[in-house]
Amino acid sequence: MVPVHTAGAFRSPFLAEAPDADGTALVRRDGAPVGRIRFPGQPRFYALQTMDGIPYSKIAVLHGADVLATTVLQTCIRYQSRTRTCRFCAIGQSLAAGRTIARKTPEQLAEVARAAVLLDGVRHMVMTTGTPATSDRGAAILCDSAAAVKAAVDLPIQGQCEPPDDDAWFTRMRDAGIDALGMHLEAVTPEVRARIMPGKAGVPLERYYAAFRAAVPVFGRGQVSTYILAGLGDSRAAILDMAERLIAMGVYPFVVPFVPVTGTPLEDHPPPDATFMRDLLAPIGAMLKAAGMRSSDSKAGCGKCGACSSLASFEA
Repeated sequence: MVPVHTAGAFRSPFLAEAPDADGTALVRRDGAPVGRIRFPGQPRFYALQTMDGIPYSKIAVLHGADVLATTVLQTCIRYQSRTRTCRFCAIGQSLAAGRTIARKTPEQLAEVARAAVLLDGVRHMVMTTGTPATSDRGAAILCDSAAAVKAAVDLPIQGQCEPPDDDAWFTRMRDAGIDALGMHLEAVTPEVRARIMPGKAGVPLERYYAAFRAAVPVFGRGQVSTYILAGLGDSRAAILDMAERLIAMGVYPFVVPFVPVTGTPLEDHPPPDATFMRDLLAPIGAMLKAAGMRSSDSKAGCGKCGACSSLASFEA
């Protein structure tokens, strides 16, 4: 999950050399050695394809060391309009480049998930989706997909979607086999939401709060989470206030540094610096510790994976 194909990566003071014979590589900062890393190997399930010739890697991919991830529906009602799209989103880029397919069927997901567990030791799965033009906002698609995967392999699943209009979907998702739920705020203040994600901002913060309150009793404390992108314009105080509010509700605030993606409207937007992130993550980690919430206790999902944020290291 380290960004390497962005403009910001070329300005990074860090450089990883080519791997040695043992598979490890020396990392330098401004030319000085700082440590060694090991690059993840190519997943074995990437070599397989479905009966109709679709490579498994176009259906689901490996995130982190042991997480299978898929975007079940690779289209979104908000992405079709420049006035409504989330300015950081690249959901259509991989589809246009032919690296994925628009709709993964439940049968395809079950086939790939089983192979990823057997061949590569995958331990949990993330299912996200673009938002369809339905009031469930993707919950129905996630239910069908999770049920098929669980019928094929015992794999903890996190589902991710916008808050559906009907809270009954939370019980339906749990009963379908979804173990943890992500409903992502991304930005925490109305002003930044309206500027960065004008379409998604149409779902007000009050709906998110109500959805969080309804979902936590269904999935359990700490099993509902939200993604917060630091560096989009929200102040440190605003993010800390939101984190405190979420933790009080039993929601895990997964705070991640914004990373610009080439080809999006925010491709030149600078990521937050290390000081800003440390000043955010340290107090949030202390809040989580005081509340008895840990990323490692999550059954599945982004917080458990932790590849996009160092928040887990501050929980101690």
